[in-house]
Amino acid sequence: MKRTLSIIWTLLTMTAALQAQITAPTDTPELEFALQLKVTLGETYTIDSTQHGRRIIIPITGGTFEGPHLRGTILNGGADYQLSNADGSRTELEAIYSILTDDGIHIHVRNRGIISNGKNADGQPTFYFKAAPQFEAPQNSRYGWLNNALFVCQPDWSQPFKGIVLNVWQVK
Repeated sequence: MKRTLSIIWTLLTMTAALQAQITAPTDTPELEFALQLKVTLGETYTIDSTQHGRRIIIPITGGTFEGPHLRGTILNGGADYQLSNADGSRTELEAIYSILTDDGIHIHVRNRGIISNGKNADGQPTFYFKAAPQFEAPQNSRYGWLNNALFVCQPDWSQPFKGIVLNVWQVK
């Protein structure tokens, strides 16, 4: 019995010591604005009641992009592939498309994210829409830096635009 109590006391003491050592990190990543995409979209179609949920396909028909270090056009031919759960409260998205810089460089983009309609701890409705684009640029181009960085984006609903506007930040 004494041995069991001794082991419990030791575990409690070790746990308290470990908890005392945990502190908030001081090297929080920063975000730096990278570009804004203004994406034009085609007619949406759906495939209802698949074994995985509701499929939503939104063709990407073009648009423009601009940032401090790049600008150009969004090429026709990509799509935003979405998968929504049964009640529509959560959607996973994967947009796959290409962009063309003003100086003629093609860059492949794959943007994965989540759209969620839920409730917070107080029962208030919440809306969440974030994604993480990945870029594939020629390594030997002036856009090779896009290959070696993480990015996050969210929609900008403040601009009147027929399509979707996405603001993209690089994680520093």
